[in-house]
Formats: sequence, C-alpha cells, structure tokens
Amino acid sequence: MKSQLIQRVTDVTSSLALQNYSADYFLKVWHYHPELELNVIHESTGTAFVGDSIERFEPGDVVLVGKNLPHLWLNDEIYFEKDSNLTTKAHIIHFLDNFAGGLFNIPEMAEINKLIKRAKLGIKFSGAGNAAIAEKISTLIDCSGYERIITFIEVLKLLSAHKKFKTLSSLGYTESVTGIDKDRLLPVYEYVINNFKHDITLDKVAALANMNASSFSRYFTSLHRKTFTRFLNEIRVGSACKLLIRDGHVAGACYESGFNNISNFNRQFKSIKRITPSDYIRLHSIV
Repeated sequence: MKSQLIQRVTDVTSSLALQNYSADYFLKVWHYHPELELNVIHESTGTAFVGDSIERFEPGDVVLVGKNLPHLWLNDEIYFEKDSNLTTKAHIIHFLDNFAGGLFNIPEMAEINKLIKRAKLGIKFSGAGNAAIAEKISTLIDCSGYERIITFIEVLKLLSAHKKFKTLSSLGYTESVTGIDKDRLLPVYEYVINNFKHDITLDKVAALANMNASSFSRYFTSLHRKTFTRFLNEIRVGSACKLLIRDGHVAGACYESGFNNISNFNRQFKSIKRITPSDYIRLHSIV
C-alpha cells in the first residue's frame, strides 16, 4: 500500500486550517502531507494507522501527527454497512511547523518546540487532560486572526505539558534522529540508523558514547527504560514494517531489516507490534 501525498489548498489569510469534521466515516486514504495534523475524536471508533503503528481510536482521543508521516483513520466495518446510522465527528487542525515564524525558537517556547519535534513519530494523548484540550480547540471555531493564533498556541502549550501520552511510529520507520535530544548518545543513534541492517555489537556502540559496555548498558536502560537490544530491535521492526506495507513479503522484510532468521524476526515483531508480520500485512491490505 503506497501512501499518497495530499496537497492541501491553504487560505493565505490564515496560518491554520481548522476543520469541524462530520461525515459517515473517515476517508479510506493512506496519505501524508507537509502539515502537522492534530485530531480530536468526538464520535468515531476504528483503527488508526500512523507510520508503522496500529492503534484503536475512540471518542476522546487526541492525536498529533508529524509532517510527512503517513496515516489513516479506518472506521470499524459497521460504519460502512448500508443501513448504518453511525457518524464520525472530529476537530482536525492542519498547520506547518513554521506557522509562527521564529516564535517557537525563543526560550519561552522551548517545550512547544520539543513537542513539534516529537510529533515526527506521532503522539497519542489520553486521560483527563484531553477534555481541557478538546474544549480549548472547540473555541477556535469562533476565533479569527490574532485570537485564533493565541488560542492555538495555548492548545500546544497544554499538549506540551500533557502527562499521559505515547509516541506511535517507531524511529526505524521514520529513519531519523530528529527530535532526539543531542546528548552523548547522539552518535549512537546516528550509527544505529545508518547500520541497523548489519551486525551491531554492544562494544561498538558503547565506544561511540565513550563508555565501556557494562556502563553503557546500564546508562541506556536507565535513560530509555528499555535495553539497547530492545531499542535496536524496534528500529529493525520499524524498517520491516515499511517493507511489509510496500512489498508484502515477510522473508524479504526480515533479512533486509537486519534479522538473521525468520523465527527470531517473527518473535521480535510480535513482541514489539503485538501481532505477527502476516497479520500486519493483512491489516494494511484491507485499506
């Protein structure tokens, strides 16, 4: 399934495109665009495909999708039945990462700037904090000009301070270290991104961080709350997901992503994505 670039017609008098979406169901188009996309689901259920992630969505969900990150909101089958009286309602906002010019580069906007960078992988927000965000976004409908921009920045501030969220797509899918803090591990991230298809030893990556293997392992685990091996497998599985979506071949995705055998690939893929590679292909084939 190849993602489609959607060219949006923008209003030259506004930096934001706000849509009060109401329809029988979301459009079944696997697509991407240069604008970031903020979704607040009011009425709808189904499966969200964001990058290589597959997640359920339901009323109350808030999702921020980064620029050029392929995505699709696929409603449950009941929405497409002939006699269905279900509706899909959402607020959807599209905006460029530089819509505020250089404003986000000032120190006071540091947290919002980090949010926009993290959105490259897609972010799903949940919990009580979503209600305040949904309420704030609903007021944007009646705002214009200066008030709309200020109110939207307040929305971004709420999102940047949100305590309950998860990133969606994997680093391996996006093949980028954009948005990762440039600390002592940056050489490690860059090395992994460029070499994950080959054998990577703990000694090698530890040396890149100027540490011995045991110290690096403890430091990495404490920082990421996962082992380096898990991180590496997530990168490889993310890469495999792109190949599975594109080609639909399990064996090819396995070996081209750095795994040495099908058995281990299937085991690691299911551990990380919670479904088998074959089921992953099947889910993407229905859209």
